[in-house]
Amino acid sequence: MNITLSIATWWQALGGIEKFFWAIALLFSFMFVIQTILAFVGGGGDDDGAFGDSDEYVDGDSGIDYQFFTVKNFITFFTVFGWVGLGCLKADLPLAQVVIWSTLSGVIIVLIMFYLFSQMAKLRSSGTLQIQNALHKQAETYLRIPAIRSGYGKVHIRVQGSLRELRALTDDEEDIPTGKPVTVIGIVNESILLVTGKG
Repeated sequence: MNITLSIATWWQALGGIEKFFWAIALLFSFMFVIQTILAFVGGGGDDDGAFGDSDEYVDGDSGIDYQFFTVKNFITFFTVFGWVGLGCLKADLPLAQVVIWSTLSGVIIVLIMFYLFSQMAKLRSSGTLQIQNALHKQAETYLRIPAIRSGYGKVHIRVQGSLRELRALTDDEEDIPTGKPVTVIGIVNESILLVTGKG
């Protein structure tokens, strides 16, 4: 009860602009904490709602895209905006400077986050297999490849600096046995190679 009265007394003693920045700081700090907890337990994910877009991490040929205008960035901006504003008020800065520094601080933090996540996205994208890079490369049969596309085999092939195990077909008239060197002469789809044991 005493704590409630103390908080009420403290709140009443604040000026209007202080109440505004305290409300912003407390509200968005609470949302930031909830967002962080959800992210750790897996409930936040990377597809939160956004203003026109969402944080999307899409594996594919085009890599991964990190959007700027998202709910996460919105919450982060106003969290920083609120606390920096309170710090500036505590330093007795003019209101115009308080707003300027608060806004700049929020924008800078969001830009830093945007840059860091963009770099992380590029790192993830660079690790995505671009199967076209296997074309004309040498491989070795891991599982026998039946002749004339009558079934799938598997090959070991080094692509993008790492050893991959991929399914393969052949147009050769004879089966390609395990352990035989082959050459990739075509791409059937995103996970199947066309190989030959000739030549």
